[in-house]
Amino acid sequence: PIGAVMLLQTGGNGIRFKPRPITGSPPSNRGRYPETLILDGQQRFTSMYQVLLGPEPVATKDSRGKALSRWYYVDMRRALEGDDIEEAIFSIPEDRQVRRDFGREVALDISSPEKEYAGCLFPVNAVFSSAAWRRGFNGYWDHDREKADLFDAFEAQVIESFKGYQIPVIELTKETPKEAVCLVFEKVNTGGVSLTVFELLTASFAADDFQLRDDWRAREDRLKTAFPVLKGLKSDDFLQAVSLFVTLTARRRYEASAQAPDESTRPPAISCKRKDLLKLTSQDYMEWADRVEAGFVKAAKFLHAQKIFRARDVPYRTQVVPLAAILKDLGHEGESAGARGKIARWFWCGVLGELYGGAIESRFARDLPETVGLVRGDTVTPITIEEASFSANRLKTLRTRNSAAYKGIHALLMREGCQDLLTGVGVEAQTFFDDPLDIHHIFPKAWCESRSIDRGWYDSVVNKTALTARTNRVIGANAPSKYLPALERKGGFDADMMDGFVRSHRVEPAHLRGDDFWAFFAQRAEALLAMIEAVMEKDIQREEGMFGSASGLDNSFVEEEEGWS
Repeated sequence: PIGAVMLLQTGGNGIRFKPRPITGSPPSNRGRYPETLILDGQQRFTSMYQVLLGPEPVATKDSRGKALSRWYYVDMRRALEGDDIEEAIFSIPEDRQVRRDFGREVALDISSPEKEYAGCLFPVNAVFSSAAWRRGFNGYWDHDREKADLFDAFEAQVIESFKGYQIPVIELTKETPKEAVCLVFEKVNTGGVSLTVFELLTASFAADDFQLRDDWRAREDRLKTAFPVLKGLKSDDFLQAVSLFVTLTARRRYEASAQAPDESTRPPAISCKRKDLLKLTSQDYMEWADRVEAGFVKAAKFLHAQKIFRARDVPYRTQVVPLAAILKDLGHEGESAGARGKIARWFWCGVLGELYGGAIESRFARDLPETVGLVRGDTVTPITIEEASFSANRLKTLRTRNSAAYKGIHALLMREGCQDLLTGVGVEAQTFFDDPLDIHHIFPKAWCESRSIDRGWYDSVVNKTALTARTNRVIGANAPSKYLPALERKGGFDADMMDGFVRSHRVEPAHLRGDDFWAFFAQRAEALLAMIEAVMEKDIQREEGMFGSASGLDNSFVEEEEGWS
């Protein structure tokens, strides 16, 4: 059994892919566009064609991946003797000779039809044209009855099994829309490589002699080499940005039309859903790809300005798509301080409101025109700013990079100018790459556990900040009252300077020098909330004493953390 294969009828619903002939097939019909395409099963069809029908040796590989050219045969006698026909099937080199003793001796030679007949070795590529081989075989043996019976039995048991084998076929009719082709393939082809939107468009664009894969690889290399913050960018992200521009342009043309629209006519939707990506043409892509690439360059520079330099520190990779579209659509209008402030508010509302973790395409479609409109003076508040909220209790459950808000808070601290406790250097790009920072505990984990402080408190974002690895090694498991003087001695500066470094992390130095975890926690939580309020431009409700002691701690820490995306 070889499993089902999937075929697609051509000529319907605008589906037009560039066909590629089965490797080894004759060129007789290559000038015509095929009526049927293979979606799933190409490798199986290629193998079967070359082995069963191909006039040339089969191109294959050995167990180490070395390219080989082989012919396949069936030993007729062995095929009829036992139940395991695989033992009767073998392959030989292109010259049809098997050698031993380092090639000095020929162990098997079937380099002519007469030698095949003599050994009763049937070439597999004659399965569907066996009559001619049978005539030669019978003639070679002078119509010997025993040999004729051998071939008759072989034909009945082996050849007819090949000819009568039924292959399950799933055939998509020409009425099937392109998005359904993609979906059906992905659902059925669970054991193989998924046919993504990008793969479908690659095949579709190739019909217009445009190599999407090559174009994307060149753009991907340029973007990711110049901007490590974009290393997480995917091909579908790029296509979504293209779709946003294509549909936004169609919408604007509709709105600018001199004719009053019919009430029954709906304006074109701004969208980048799967079905919209599959509607993209090669002309759409070529028209917008350069501008989209420039948009991602602008997005990378915007992220750098927010002190986000690495892909792993980007709160939401998906939010970079509308960010790139917004910045490119605004052009120079988006470069002023006022415009950047409005875009930053939208960005941080999306991050800290944790709004880009679910169904996002509809949000893309609204954020692009609404944020552009905000910069240009429209009174409509973008949906992401409108819906964003941050709960004060969320600080207790932010503990890992799995949360966008967790990464966002640390990016904000770096944006606000936090300084390393050993070097005193602010977080600028050059420093970031020369001596990378990471997120470490302020009150060390071991110290907290030795004092029975629950993980729900000490592992919170409130007790973490960005430090270099060198600084963290000096801190070790020591109490703050011990490691601050040690850092001062190692760095060659006094306590007043150290206190300034500590305050840059929104921490009151007196709480560290007194090893007062609870006073520290309450004060820093409040400082972080004030910082979040400033970038979101929204008030956050507090409950009195919520960060003042361990009395409010319960098992909700673990449960809630697992529930957040």
